[in-house]
This record gives sequence, structure tokens and C-alpha cells, in this order.
Amino acid sequence: MQSEQARVIEDARVTVVVASRDRRADLLATLGRHRAPVILVDNGSSDGTPDAVRRAHPDVDVVEAGRNLAAAGRNVGVQRARTPFVAFADDDSWWEPGALHAAAELLGAHPEVAVVQVDVLVGEENRRDPFCDELARSPLPRDGAAAIPVLGFMACAAMLRREDFLSVGGFDDVVRFPGEEERLSWDLAAAGRSLVYLPGPVVHHHPSQRRHDPFSRQRRVTRSRVLSGALRLPWRDAAGRFGEEWRAGAARRRGVLDALTDLPAAVRERRSLPGTVLADIALTAGGPPSARVSRAG
Repeated sequence: MQSEQARVIEDARVTVVVASRDRRADLLATLGRHRAPVILVDNGSSDGTPDAVRRAHPDVDVVEAGRNLAAAGRNVGVQRARTPFVAFADDDSWWEPGALHAAAELLGAHPEVAVVQVDVLVGEENRRDPFCDELARSPLPRDGAAAIPVLGFMACAAMLRREDFLSVGGFDDVVRFPGEEERLSWDLAAAGRSLVYLPGPVVHHHPSQRRHDPFSRQRRVTRSRVLSGALRLPWRDAAGRFGEEWRAGAARRRGVLDALTDLPAAVRERRSLPGTVLADIALTAGGPPSARVSRAG
């Protein structure tokens, strides 16, 4: 077993950060696959996850948040990491051998890049996640390099430059999860940093059986989209999102109502994006990257 052997370190520049809650079985199956030091942030599990992981994977650094921080739990792991690059993984995903090194090489060679998104294969049958095809069709201008400029990513298959992530505050406690990638992507772009999709390296995603039903997930996705708009978009565009979601069925109407509870917090933390980023958002508006991520993640 991996836990009984020295963990393979594929690239000394990388730490893998996982945030999880009440998915002990998934974690015990995936943590040993990570070819890097691992920091697990437990978001207040009630199923004995921390102790089970410490027994099965004593080399994993387990941090008990004591409550559900949602996506912001990853911030705790990134702050704790001491490597320049951090790869995110979910409790039901892992990076294929060679993928961590490939993404780290890109970050090492391109100091302007903050995020590298790689390919995702889903399930035992290794189905290519449709999100990858959408990234490949990104309309953002490119310079002919292998990596494709994008304005969104899927957290379970992304590597980030630690200092860039922390400089924009990481994930926030307003949007929470899912759809947490959107506001972060916008803020990184506003800071002059680049996000890219690198075809070839692979993350495997075997969706947990402990997932929200489609109605609940869509409701949560909608909540995130409405709040992300309130946090950063011009009011006209934020209101347009509100109306679009409200007209799109029962699950999405419930999500809009859910968002109203946290709307005051979003308004307090609201700030404007530069025109260049708004132009890129408009260019990708045929299907906002973060909305696609949220439905696939």
C-alpha cells in the first residue's frame, strides 16, 4: 500500500491540497495516488475522516478546520504549503503520473501564468469531460503556444502559483461551493495574471457516490453565479444574471432565492473589474467557463 511506502514525489515544487467533508471512503481510495506531499483540510467531518486518514496515510498532513469552510478550506491548505506551486484535488480525483510535473514545468517556464488547467477523464471508462472540449474552443486570443488562454478552471484539475492565489485572497466565503472558480479567475485576470488550459496531462475524476442530486446541485450552481455577479460584475450584468437564472426553471429559481441571503455580504465585498477583464468575460459569454465548471465538477 502507498501508505506503507515512501510517497513518490514527482516534482519538489508541488504540494497537493485536498478539502473534504464526510467522504472518508473516497479519500482512503485516492490519497495514496498523489505523487506529491498532501495537505488534507477536513471541513468538519462527522464520519471519522481525520483519524481514518491519519491511520491509513500517516504521511498526509491533516488539518481539522472544525467547521465547513466549503471551498475556502483550500485556502488553509495553500497557506500551510511551502512549495511555490499547489495542485488542487478533490476527494474523488487524482493526478495521473507525469501530470503534476508537466503542469509545474509550464508554471516554471512562464512566470506570468497563475493557473494551469489540465485534461479530466471521468469514471472507470475514462470519458473525457466535456469541459475540456469547451476550454479547447476558448475564444481568447492565443499566441500559438501549446497552452490555451482561458478565463475559468475546474479546481480538482488545476495547479496554481501559490503567491498569486494568496495575493487575490483565494476562494471566498460568500460563493463557497460549487462555482467558486469564477470569482477567483476574474480576480487573477484583473491582477494581470494568466490562466491556461494545457491539453495532454490528465486528472482522473471518479465522482463520489456521496453527491448532491441534480436538482440540489443546479440550485447551488445558480446561487454561486448570482453571487459572483454581485461581487464583481457591473450592476446591469449582475441583474441580467439574476433574471436569466430566475427564468430557467424551478431549481434555478430556488438558487436565486438562496443567493438573496448572502447578497448583503456580496455587496459589502463588491469591487469593479477592469474593462479588459469585462471584455474577456463578454467574449466568453457564449457559455461562462465557471458555470460549465460548476456543472461538471
